[in-house]
Amino acid sequence: MAQPPILSWEGLGLQQGGRWLLGGPDREDIDLHIGPRDRLALIGRNGAGKTTLFRLISDQIEADRGQRKVKQGTRIVVLEQDPDFAGHATLMDWALAGENAPQQHEVESIAGQLGIDMTTSAEGASGGERRRAAISRALAQDPDLLLMDEPTNHLDLSAIEWLEGWLDRYKGAFIVISHDRTFLKRLTRATFWLDRGIIRRKEVGFGGYEAWEEQVYAEEARAAEKLDARLKLEAHWLERGVTARRKRNQGRLEALWKMRAARAAMIDTGGTAKLKLAVEEDFKSKSVIVAENITKTYDGRTIIRPFSLRIQRGDRIGIVGSNGAGKTTLLKMLTGELEPDSGTVEISKKLSGVMIDQQRSLMEPDRTVRQVLAEGGDWIDVRGNRKHVQAHLKDFLFDPRIVDTKVGILSGGERSRLLLAREFARKSNLLVLDEPTNDLDLETLDLLQEVIADYEGTVLIVSHDRDFLDRTVTLTLGLDGSGKVDVVAGGYEDWEAKRSTRKVGKTKEAAKPSAPPPPPPPKSTKLSYKDQRDYEILPARIEELEAAIVKGEAILSDPDLYSSDPQRFADISKGVENARSEKDAAEERWLELAELVEG
Repeated sequence: MAQPPILSWEGLGLQQGGRWLLGGPDREDIDLHIGPRDRLALIGRNGAGKTTLFRLISDQIEADRGQRKVKQGTRIVVLEQDPDFAGHATLMDWALAGENAPQQHEVESIAGQLGIDMTTSAEGASGGERRRAAISRALAQDPDLLLMDEPTNHLDLSAIEWLEGWLDRYKGAFIVISHDRTFLKRLTRATFWLDRGIIRRKEVGFGGYEAWEEQVYAEEARAAEKLDARLKLEAHWLERGVTARRKRNQGRLEALWKMRAARAAMIDTGGTAKLKLAVEEDFKSKSVIVAENITKTYDGRTIIRPFSLRIQRGDRIGIVGSNGAGKTTLLKMLTGELEPDSGTVEISKKLSGVMIDQQRSLMEPDRTVRQVLAEGGDWIDVRGNRKHVQAHLKDFLFDPRIVDTKVGILSGGERSRLLLAREFARKSNLLVLDEPTNDLDLETLDLLQEVIADYEGTVLIVSHDRDFLDRTVTLTLGLDGSGKVDVVAGGYEDWEAKRSTRKVGKTKEAAKPSAPPPPPPPKSTKLSYKDQRDYEILPARIEELEAAIVKGEAILSDPDLYSSDPQRFADISKGVENARSEKDAAEERWLELAELVEG
């Protein structure tokens, strides 16, 4: 670590419920060191203690052992996943409450950029409004160390991109818990991995995490060969399952790409279904939802312009766009819950749907897991096949011994996973998922991806999770807020590529006749020749370094790289780390020079 840590903890240990959740006498010591510019991903399964670790770092709870040291003057701020707004009239009242409250003008400045009205009633605010208010409060406190627990939950794409830009410019340190792989890959440079009560650190961002995890599990598997077969089975079934699942998902992704290519042949450049005569009748016979020129307007605002689409049996449709763009409206029209103003929607009478909503409203805290899944019995009907409830729990990454645990004791992510276990057991041929990735850990996301891939029916997904959409959907319906709906064969990246192409085209059109380039900034007398040269060339160098980092992380994301070529993995990891260090130094240098120029 180039600079002394702003926070460190040596020999950390914490007991919970009579057992050691973190550290302890039978495990290796936990030592944490956080530098002033660290960008850390905190990875671990639901229930592993990630949020608890945040509370320890921020001194909200005390550890049972270990020594915590914090550099004097360090401001630690926590962006909680579910802050308590009770007792506050407005979002601004909540933001300005407490001992370390930020200045109101700072909150208003960030809230304005996020597009949130802080005079909104705290009680009546939506999940997205509360999340924006929480971000405004946290960032306005000017933290030296920012702890973020699922910061992208309930945010739309524009807000996520704004937050990514702010964090990219941020000069302090942060640790982030997130299920959003794209967010993690873009921002993190090192990883804390919380696993079975110990914490490992590696100087590689999330782009290289899965390869590192595979390496650790492979080493454990070799060591486990020396153990009794039964002990090995009990201790390592989940880890082996995770590794095998990722390998199986590679095959599923290849199948998904083939499905996208076939679907692309059915779509013309305008976004409406275009079929060859040879396959037209077959395509129609497999259609389960047919929308013809549907529209919707609210209070004089066009939500959906004339839009047509045939959804086939087995299609997996992703619906994306900013909040208020019309995603829920479109979803409700396609499923028959809402009538269009004009046009028609025909839905197959054979469709039998299951809705999994983002409120997780079906989970009653006083019921046991057994009652939720099997009405208190030992057996559950899984899409027509009888299965023991504990075996079904294991399929969804639960310890089967939790079968008589009350739902209220489970973490938010565990409750979400339990809901998935119940709903995917039901017989259906239409699955509607509204923000399904909220509160799920990365391994559960892998599982959800697998279950969706194997689902034989039709799937409609509303989500802001870009990576998840790229891994699961065959078609993306993209809403830009103008009422237009783009139909793109592929996932989020494919839609984003189409939007980017359109923006470039508009830019070129607007540039005719081309205007002369703006004059260069006047040279400041405060700059030496070297300073002036650095000021001019550093932006291009920063872009080169960013490209090198992205390229390196893409290579490191290959799960087979470490095992096939560990030296190359190490070399690329070191190169990425060096590029990040140089980029940080270049950005700081350019900002210093820019201040001189502006002065």
